This record gives sequence, C-alpha cells and structure tokens, in this order.
Amino acid sequence: MKTVQAYKKDNSWIYLTDMQALNNPLVLVFGNRYLLEDTTVIDDIRKEFPYEHLVFGSTSGEIAGENVIENSIAITAIEFEKSSFVIKRDNILSHNKNAVELGKALYEQMPKENLKHLFVLSEGSFVNGSSLIAGLEDNVFKNVCITGGMCGDDARFEKTLASYKENPKEGEVVLIGFYGDTLEITFASVGGWQPFGPERIITKSEGNILYEIDGKPALNLYKKYLGDKAEELPQASLLYPLNVTIPGKEVPVVRTILNIDNDAQSMILAGDAPEESLVQLMMATVDGIADGANKAALYAMHNRKTMPQVALLISCVGRKLVMNQRVEEEIEQVKEMIGDTTTITGFYSYGEMAPFVNSNFCELHNQTMTLTLISE
Repeated sequence: MKTVQAYKKDNSWIYLTDMQALNNPLVLVFGNRYLLEDTTVIDDIRKEFPYEHLVFGSTSGEIAGENVIENSIAITAIEFEKSSFVIKRDNILSHNKNAVELGKALYEQMPKENLKHLFVLSEGSFVNGSSLIAGLEDNVFKNVCITGGMCGDDARFEKTLASYKENPKEGEVVLIGFYGDTLEITFASVGGWQPFGPERIITKSEGNILYEIDGKPALNLYKKYLGDKAEELPQASLLYPLNVTIPGKEVPVVRTILNIDNDAQSMILAGDAPEESLVQLMMATVDGIADGANKAALYAMHNRKTMPQVALLISCVGRKLVMNQRVEEEIEQVKEMIGDTTTITGFYSYGEMAPFVNSNFCELHNQTMTLTLISE
C-alpha cells in the first residue's frame, strides 16, 4: 500500500508525505463545505490529483496526520497493491428521501465476490443514518462489516455535500467496497460521554423525530434542562446529546440533536429513537473525550495481525466543540496506539457508523471517535 497525503489551506498545498505518482488510487477528499462548492477549488484538486476515483465529503473539520484543520481541503490518495476497491453512489432525493431503500439499492450495486468490508460516506442533511444502515444490512453477508460516517457542515447544519467523481452535491451517499484476502480491516467506536439526570421514557417519536418524553413535549423538557443555553439551540445541543437505550438492546447509543422544530416542540435527531426507549442527557469533559479516543484505538488494535497502514478517523463535531483548542489531543491518543507509520485521515462528522465491540452489526453513533484501520 502506498499513500500520498496533502491539504490545501489559504490557497497553498502542504504535503505530509512525499509526492509520488500512484497507480489507480482511491482518493479521499474531505473539506469545508464552502470550498467544495467552489468549482475553481475542485478544478485545482483535480489538477493536483489527476486520478479517476475521487470521493468527496464535506466536514465539520478535517483530520490529516496529527492535524485537525478547519476551512481546508484534506486529501489522502491510497494505492492498493494487493487488493482492490469498488465505489458506488446514489442519491437520497432519487428515493423520495427513503434511506432504507437507498441503502438496499446501494448494496445491490456492489459486487459480492471476495467482498471484505464496506465503508459508507453519507450526506448528513436528508439521510436518517439508522435507516441507511438498515437498508445496507438488509441482505449483507454476515461476515461483511460496515463502517463510515455522515458528512458535516461545521456547526451550521445548513447543508452537506458528497460525491464520487462528480462535483460535490446534496443528497449523495457513496459506498466503497474493499476486496481481497490480503486485507486486514478492524474498527471500533467509543464516546467518553457520561449520562446525567433522571432516566426517562420516549413516549412519542417517528423515526428520527422525537416528539414526547414522559408524555411531555420533548423540546420543552430539553430546554428546561439547558436553561440559558436554550437560546443557543440547535448548536448548544451538540454539548448535551441524548443517551438512548433502545428496547431489546443492552448497549445504549448516543443521539445528537441536529435541529429543532419550535412549532411542533420536537427535535430532529441524527438517528432513530424508538418509542419506549430509555433516554438521558449526556455531558463530557475534555479528558473523558480523549480517553474515549484512546479506548477506541485500543479496541481497534486488539488482535490485529499486522500494523495498520491507513487509519480512517470519523469523530463527532460535538467532541470538537467541547475540546476546542485541545481537539488534537484525541488524535494524539489514537496515534499513540496505532503507531507512527500509519497514515491518518478523516473528518469531524454529523454521525459515525460502526458495530459495537464484539459485534458485526453496524450502528449509528453520535459523539464518538470511530476508527477503521486498514492494511494489506
């Protein structure tokens, strides 16, 4: 495996590796949404990396090496020497915003022979991440796992962009299939947030829209907890996500509030929160988040036969806001576990996708550090 990594900031290209020509690489382009909307920037990317398989995704911050960057374009080109990849794309707007059907259609397109792993890069505005995963896993081979993330737009929540080959646009979901017996791919997802306050019951919800908790309007109850910070919604919700224990599941998931509807007194979450689920507020410290990143790397490295050559890091925008000037500490925690020779790339997201530890079934997470470690 060969990699070339660079980022563009303030109209200058900064290379983190030696420049070299690659043979038919997978090129991951993570960047600020405004920059990805600029056709002159896209033209410059294509000139600097004149390859076929460019995958674009907007972010809430870019990860390149040990660096967490903002208002930039971070590019990692990966040449697979012993294995291969296939990329498919579809648009949620072509499926009447039905993420389950989109997931099914995407997986149907993917060749199945020797499929080792699936990585999904989803737009983060229209897609219900839980439903997308349900569609992808509907007929998935039991030994094929899914990881990935949902694109971001800093803390604006205006719109997100993604694409494969084409210029970035709204509604796109990109699925990358990795193939070959030489591949070793491991993963993990850990948060580091702590629940607080009383445990309540979701009494009315529909998909990822939360209407009532304990029979009371959800948004009104949430605002009471936030106090003065309620004036800063929906951005303030990134600091106080929900801990949701879904009926029939032992391990809770974290749900970020993406938007609010004052008229309906409801909250739009990044994933499903079914009725009868138990729910609590959560909060975090910088040290707790950094420790979560360390544990994620520890779990992802457990029982690996080879050292990872590429690490794909998807971390939540809420973690970035809490850590602020110390945000690179969670990247440092990961690097300590995976070693100095691994190419690290990724972005801050509106949702992370990975199975729980000791499971093959993917879940949508929020407020976690999610790692996908690849070697061949």
